[in-house]
Order: sequence, then C-alpha cells, then structure tokens
Amino acid sequence: MTDMHGNTPAGGSVPPKPGDEHAQHAAQTGQQPYYQQPYQQAYQPQHTPGQVAVEKKSHGLRTFLLAFAGAALACVIGLGGFGIWQAANGSSSNGGSQTVIGSTDGGSVNANDEDLTLPEAVAKKSLPSVVAIDVYTNQSAGMYGYGYGSSNSGSGTLTQSSLGSGVVLTKDGYIITNNHVVEGADALKVTIEGEQYDAEVVGTDPSSDLAVVKAKDASDLKPIEIGDSDNLIIGEWVMTIGSPFGLEQSVATGIVSATSRSQIMDGSSSAQQGGSGTTTIYANMIQTDAAINPGNSGGALVDSDGKLIGINTLITSYSGNYSGVGFAIPVNYAVNIAQQIIDGKTPTHAQLGVSLSNVNAQNAQRYGLSVDSGAYVANVYSGSGAAEAGIEQGDIITKFDGSNVESASDLMLDIRAKNPGDKVTLEVNRNGETKQIEVTLGSDDSSQGATQQNSSSSSMLERLLGGGSGSNQNAA
Repeated sequence: MTDMHGNTPAGGSVPPKPGDEHAQHAAQTGQQPYYQQPYQQAYQPQHTPGQVAVEKKSHGLRTFLLAFAGAALACVIGLGGFGIWQAANGSSSNGGSQTVIGSTDGGSVNANDEDLTLPEAVAKKSLPSVVAIDVYTNQSAGMYGYGYGSSNSGSGTLTQSSLGSGVVLTKDGYIITNNHVVEGADALKVTIEGEQYDAEVVGTDPSSDLAVVKAKDASDLKPIEIGDSDNLIIGEWVMTIGSPFGLEQSVATGIVSATSRSQIMDGSSSAQQGGSGTTTIYANMIQTDAAINPGNSGGALVDSDGKLIGINTLITSYSGNYSGVGFAIPVNYAVNIAQQIIDGKTPTHAQLGVSLSNVNAQNAQRYGLSVDSGAYVANVYSGSGAAEAGIEQGDIITKFDGSNVESASDLMLDIRAKNPGDKVTLEVNRNGETKQIEVTLGSDDSSQGATQQNSSSSSMLERLLGGGSGSNQNAA
C-alpha cells in the first residue's frame, strides 16, 4: 500500500499471495477509504422530544461543487482504530431478545412486472433502504475540513465536516455503515427517502471498519433485503448505491470482478493518511467494477434481486477517484458484526491463540529453518485453541485449510475470515517433519477486555489477536 504521495509506509502492506494480482497492484496504487467533502453548515437538531422534524435536502449545483472540491485529498483520510469499543451514548439493550435485521418481504426482482429494465427494477427496490450520513464535528474547518489545517473552534459550534452512506437494517432505524465514516463525529444526521433525522452511534468495530448508527425516533423504515455473499459468482451483475460527492440516491452498475480479496491497513498507513494510527483488517472482500467514489463508503452493493451482498468500503486508485477497482465488505460478515452491536455486545472475532513471526529465505538460512516461508509460532497461549490442538512453540504454519501461508499476515487474514468455533486444518512443519493439525478457533473477547484495561507498550494488533508479544511478532 502507498500513501497519497506514493510512498510505502513503515511496516508496508501485506505481502501478496502468489497469483494474487490485485495485491501486487494494490502495493503500487493503494486502497483508500472514502469520505465525503466538507460543508460549512452549522448543526441544528432535527427534532424535539416526541416530535420528528423533517427536512428536505437540496441537491443544487452549489452542493455538488462543494462536494467535489478537494475530492482526491479527502478520500485518503485514515481509517478507524483497531481497539473495539461501544459508543457510551449508543449501546443498545434488547432485554435478551434479538433485533431482526433485514426485510422479510423477500422475493426476486422481476423487471417485466412493470415493464422496467433490470437496473430500474433493482434501483426501485433498493434505493429506499440506502441513506446519506452527514457528520458534524466541533472543529473549525481547515482547507478541506478533515484535519488539514483544522483546529478546535472553542465556540461549541458543530460544523458539517464529511458525508458517507449507510444501509437500513431495521424498521426502527438501525443503519450499518463504515467506521471510518462516523469516526470522530460529535453529531450525526441521516437522510432517508428525503427525510432527515438526528442519529447517534450505537457501536463500532474499528478492526473491521464497521459501525451501526441509529436514526432517532424513526419508524416504519424499509430495511434492505439481506443476500448471501458466500456463493457469489465472478462476473455476476451488481449495483452500488450511495452518495458519491454528496449526490444522494445515486446508483452504478457493474459485475463482481473477483472475490476473496484481503488486505491489512496497518497503523503506519493510517497515520500517514490522517487517521488514528491503528490497524484495520479486511478479509475476503468483494471486488467490483461498479463505480465507488467519495461518499459511497458505507453504502450498498446489491445483486440482481436487489439483495444486499456487501458494504462499499475501499478502492484502488492512482487519482483517489473511481478507476474501476472497488471493494465491499461481504454482507455475511458485516451483518454478523452489526447484529452483535445492535444486541449490545462487543463484536468478537476468531482467534488461534499464538504469537507469530514471518519466515522468509533470509531468516530461514540464518536460523537453519527447514522451510523458507510461513508463519513461525513464537508463543502459544494457555487455554487457546492452538494449545488444546497441540500447536507448539517453534512450529512453522505453512498451510491453512489447504491454502499456502506465506507470512504471519497471511495467517491473520485467514483466521479473520472465520468465526469463533470453526474447525480449521493447519499444516505445520515441526523440526523438518510435516504434520496436519485440526484446531477449533477461539474468540478474542478476553483479549479485548485486556485491551480496554491495558495500555502497555505491546501493539494493539498483538493484544487483540492473542496477547502481548515481542516487537517483531504479530499474533493470531
């Protein structure tokens, strides 16, 4: 990954797996999260208690010009942190009952029912479920309003600083979006079918770049129908929906260009792009050539039945704008995280329970290792899935469920694509002998608790993925 000037940040990006042309291309061009450009507009509450005030939004030329100005720079703002937290004023409790996500009015899109083309029929079905999210901060706007020349105003005035998109999950206003859309927000407004509501952050999972917000006092909204991202076919038709450059309710069509595209955006890259300097893991993303531009972040990627299959998140681009290579977080993963947040839980992820170092030709020769690529097990944590399965310190993990593991980062991405409780088969090299070991993955919930209370010098990445480790080690 490169920064906006084309420099490779300290730590670099994840080494691409053999045959993964995208990872090689991303190392040259960079994948960038998308925000929207600032508006110099003061925040005004949308309603008083017991009353929802409705505001129709304007889409004039001035709005577009304000949105377009500085797009290339604004879209490289950094992502959210890797620490997992629940927003203090938005944590939801459902009294033990689970909020049902998604529309129950399913069914295929039939373009012939109303003499509509396929894009027209899909847009008609899906557009009411995709929203614009206006982000307000109490900073005075600098050149672009994203920390470039910004300073605290001291006046307490909230200024609209950015905009993204979101997708309605429930009738009462739960909306999924990207963490980088709402990170740092002091107030939010969401526009749903032309009506604007105050909103609040319910919770976030910065490590996955996902968040849930709630439209206050909303009712009888139209949740999107949830699809299945596990069985996508390369070449199948898709549509992106969101607010590119502030132009709400915009659609673009394309195909699924590839699946299983993975990337770790490290803390160095995030810091250089103006973010919080912590790490985000993107596993098994959907690649599409349907247009994704600044303001599309958090919006919907839907299939030919108008079902949600992904949350638009990243692109690869030299310019910072659409270049035909965009990425969406798969809906099966995203909705699982959103459900945990809505139910008042801290999102959890699969964990192996080891500290890792990279194996390469250099250190293999230096230390007399029997293989020259893989993930070296520097430590195994007591009570973890790895310990119970018999993984030992000094093992070199070379395959994960039959796929080659070239580095510690590869293994981390493989694990993030699984769920706690899943069984996986690892191929390890132990003193020159190859072994197949089945491991039941654990959960990182205990690590997260330690992270919230621990401010030691070990990296956030290491603590969250399995416990403290040395400076040259990662954990999984």
